[in-house]
Amino acid sequence: MPRRPPPDEGNAAQPTRWLFGDQLGPHFLDDHEGPVLLIESRRVFARRRFHRQKAHLVLSAMRHRAAELGDRATIASAATYREALDTVSGPLEVIQPTSRAAVDLVRRLAEERDIERLPARGFSTTRAEFDTWANSRGTKRLLMEDFYRDARRRHDVLMDGADPAGGSWNYDHENREPPPKGATTLGVAEPRWPQEDEIDAQVRADLDAWEADGDVTFLGVDGPRKFAATRAEALAVLDDFVEHRLPVFGPHEDAVLEGDDWMAHSLLSAPFNLGLLDPAEVVERAEAAYRSGAVPLASAEGFIRQVMGWRDYIWHLYWHLGEDYRHANHLSARRHLPDWFAGLDAEATDARCLSQALVGIRDHGWVHHIPRLMILGNYALQRGWRPDEVTDWFHRAFVDGYDWVMVPNVVGMSQHADGGVLATKPYAAGGAYINRMTDHCGSCRFNPKIRVGDDACPFTAGYWAFLERNREKLAGNHRMAQPLHGLDRLKDLEAVVAQEAKRGSDPP
Repeated sequence: MPRRPPPDEGNAAQPTRWLFGDQLGPHFLDDHEGPVLLIESRRVFARRRFHRQKAHLVLSAMRHRAAELGDRATIASAATYREALDTVSGPLEVIQPTSRAAVDLVRRLAEERDIERLPARGFSTTRAEFDTWANSRGTKRLLMEDFYRDARRRHDVLMDGADPAGGSWNYDHENREPPPKGATTLGVAEPRWPQEDEIDAQVRADLDAWEADGDVTFLGVDGPRKFAATRAEALAVLDDFVEHRLPVFGPHEDAVLEGDDWMAHSLLSAPFNLGLLDPAEVVERAEAAYRSGAVPLASAEGFIRQVMGWRDYIWHLYWHLGEDYRHANHLSARRHLPDWFAGLDAEATDARCLSQALVGIRDHGWVHHIPRLMILGNYALQRGWRPDEVTDWFHRAFVDGYDWVMVPNVVGMSQHADGGVLATKPYAAGGAYINRMTDHCGSCRFNPKIRVGDDACPFTAGYWAFLERNREKLAGNHRMAQPLHGLDRLKDLEAVVAQEAKRGSDPP
């Protein structure tokens, strides 16, 4: 495309495009050739206690993007966004930010100065397309499976004509295998790690100085950057995943091994949520690998389901469900998040699965979706911790955590605080599930088969105490009929409830 003439040739100056720290890929600039503004606000990290590695990743990604753009880009360090914007004259362009708070900020600023607000991007389905689909449902629930099938048809992904590839839309039944017996790892190649550079060194020095000044405090530990902070790094991680781990991703995607932090997962969620990758290109790569015979259909479909199914679905529900959704608390969970959990004190608990999940977050700012949902989230649900506090913690503690990601995932799926708007039943489970899908129980001092006493598994006992505490609120859920009926067969239910009430939020 030919370059636009400069202002002195008769045209008005091009607007400055203000990019947020999660809008860093080329698809957030498209044909914009004018100046670019990125804003670093130390106050963002001062207000809330984020994971150290998350702060490093975000700042590194922003500074790398500014370096790539050269003279076109200004990276402004300021206490607030407004303070930085006051230094920029002329019109601004802003692509829709990814949080309600940022959207409100842009709206207020647009009442004061010339700001063109552009539609959101970085997702397979636009907000207009989602609204059309949602309105077509009438009184039907907005099921992810239906949304995903609609997206596959619209984008012609994993389709053989009018039919889904292989004759089935969903291969979940092939993708729920427990860990291989006797294995300590899946035996796949370790992920490709980025190489830190002088920009990372400066970020680390700045974060150290901020902490020394007492301006900020962080969760977790510092460490070599593990997640892609540039477009080139993200594409390299994608290449590595498709070649080495996607072929075995599917069957054990819900399994957990102590000796294998990464399993066959992609590690693409963080660069995705920084805007470094467009889902269309990632889906295209996964489908091409299946079509070439390099990747089984179940693995390709399971991964594509995460990218253009669940990720897009969560994004759209964040906006569709409204601002009040984040405050939902259907199960009246009132306990505060305890310090040992919030501070990632893995040594505080003897429960092996819980301890190892906290280690993963402390050391990496990341664990995959099953420790998040079925260990950390499951435990918080059983203990009756406030869903707003659990949501905030997930946002701050994970390198890929953003408001739009965590509000539906935690409020709706993990904590069932919406009463079933997103998930048809609570994701609560006892020690039997953890024993089947992980290798933690063999080295744990608790017994997943025991409910009462010193050896009682806190997940097994906590599961039954959770059901008893919420019996009335769950009574109308047909999917919970069998578990609730099981309460009446427990001869030690009273002892279980008393034991768990005494334990409260103390570490098990």
